[in-house]
Amino acid sequence: MGSKRHLYSVETEWKGNHGHGTQSWHVYGRNHDITAEGKPVIHGSADPSFHGDPTGWNPGELLLASLSACHKLWYLGLCAGAGIVVTAYRDSAEAVMMETPQGDGAFESALLRPVITLASGSSITRAQALHDQAHAHCFIARSVNFPVICEPVFQIV
Repeated sequence: MGSKRHLYSVETEWKGNHGHGTQSWHVYGRNHDITAEGKPVIHGSADPSFHGDPTGWNPGELLLASLSACHKLWYLGLCAGAGIVVTAYRDSAEAVMMETPQGDGAFESALLRPVITLASGSSITRAQALHDQAHAHCFIARSVNFPVICEPVFQIV
């Protein structure tokens, strides 16, 4: 089977012009709306340390959410194919971005810490091994230039 190209489209509209545009650093808002056809609006902003609205999703949170969700989707699919029955999955993910004195920066790592509940009789050894496979397949993790570590915890009901 040949390669298959996927195209993703979103619109990001700045909502922070308070009447003066970007005349100075402190007069404009960082808020924006991210939209895609047929989906709810994501209200975004900058991180509060960059004068953003703390109630809006910032790009770092969205990047981390993408890593977490992509890993989860691959993991659940691999479990389904391997006969591992997952009944619950919750990830408390964190990422570290280092800011330089010039104000730019880069992410240096992400840590996924999913708590996975497995049905009685599931193999924790096999369930653990599937995390490595999920990471190897995750589109987002394969696209970033920093380590993404996964430290799953398993429960059996």
